[in-house]
Amino acid sequence: MKAFLLAAGHGTRLRPYTDTTPKCLLPVRGVPMLEIWFALSRRFGISDILVNTHAHANEVNQFVRKWRDGVRVTVVEEPELHGSAGTLLVNRDWILGEDKFWVFYADVLTNANLGAMLSSHVPRAAATLGLYSVPDPERCGIATLAEDGTILEFVEKPPQPKGNLAFAGLMLATPELLGAIPQKAGADIAFDVIPRLLGRIHGHRISEFVLDIGTIENYHLAQKIWPGIQDPVVANP
Repeated sequence: MKAFLLAAGHGTRLRPYTDTTPKCLLPVRGVPMLEIWFALSRRFGISDILVNTHAHANEVNQFVRKWRDGVRVTVVEEPELHGSAGTLLVNRDWILGEDKFWVFYADVLTNANLGAMLSSHVPRAAATLGLYSVPDPERCGIATLAEDGTILEFVEKPPQPKGNLAFAGLMLATPELLGAIPQKAGADIAFDVIPRLLGRIHGHRISEFVLDIGTIENYHLAQKIWPGIQDPVVANP
């Protein structure tokens, strides 16, 4: 399988760390975020990754040129940001012929069991979103689920949240999702695409570690509590 790893953000909330280093290469306990994502992808059978870049693109290219550990990596520089959904659309030929593909946000730190998420995907669904419980739902994209896991409502940063299941920045998508991306500059997955697919996307609850490394506070927290990538739990036969 293939995966988009969205890594083109400026990382303004992580300054001064991102003044000279791209957010995706900030280390967590000595390991760059990009390397953590590559290792997680390799563990769950992802063969190819497309990384989009913008700020400090040269540093990302240099890191990728040294990577030789089982995952083929393509780096695409965006002189002008396309937006999270726009990047998928611009690079749609890269996944031509794929019936499913992953989309990961590179500033999310996780050891999620991608195999379990893949197994939970409903064949008729346009996408499966990874969801996790958060203490501050008013700051996140919050999903409301039907009993069968279908996402009925999705609101980005709701002032009065109906729940606390947030989009974790992990998505298993199909070509149907590409058809829902509007032809506009800066098209965003959460704002512009997910609301168009309500009733046709499902949620998968992630019970493993998830932390959005979007702020200085969370970056410092990650250094203390990140457990590392762990073997997925396998039920006894």
